[in-house]
Amino acid sequence: MAKTKWSIDSTHSEIHFKVKHLMVSWVTGGFNKFNAEIETEGNDTNITKVHFIADVNSISTNNEQRDAHLRTADFFDAENHPQLIFEGDKLEKIDDENYKLHGVLTMRGNSKKIVLNVEYGGITQDPWGNTRIGFSVSGKINRKDFGVSFGMVTETGGLLLGDEVTINANAEFVKQVKVEKQAA
Repeated sequence: MAKTKWSIDSTHSEIHFKVKHLMVSWVTGGFNKFNAEIETEGNDTNITKVHFIADVNSISTNNEQRDAHLRTADFFDAENHPQLIFEGDKLEKIDDENYKLHGVLTMRGNSKKIVLNVEYGGITQDPWGNTRIGFSVSGKINRKDFGVSFGMVTETGGLLLGDEVTINANAEFVKQVKVEKQAA
């Protein structure tokens, strides 16, 4: 069966995260530089492979002082681990629009299996003849599972940061090429 490769259109895609601050509000951030490819087999929603990379140095929370701190060894340790990587290897269909994406997230040199929720946005052809497909992705991870253990207790005994990090992404991919399966 033929496989099709798709490349992300980063100008029409985004990845964000949020974490509790002082356990009363949220800090939201994202990555400005990232790349992703998916591979499908047969129909266009039969995803067999996902490869995503974010440049940790491109982190942005709209506060340069906080962003600089997030790049240090207290958090992402960008000097030693400049990329956040997700390798998806199984897409489980829940219904016509919803899926579970199974894969491995690597952050700070720590790799853990995670499951993300995927909502199929649809497929269309743009005015230039390119086929495009869209997805919304969401999930939660525990930052401590990836070696991000920085945290402080406030004077009142509260936590500075929550452990749970929410991930949200909107991704639009452009069909690239079909690769015919080689005979064995």
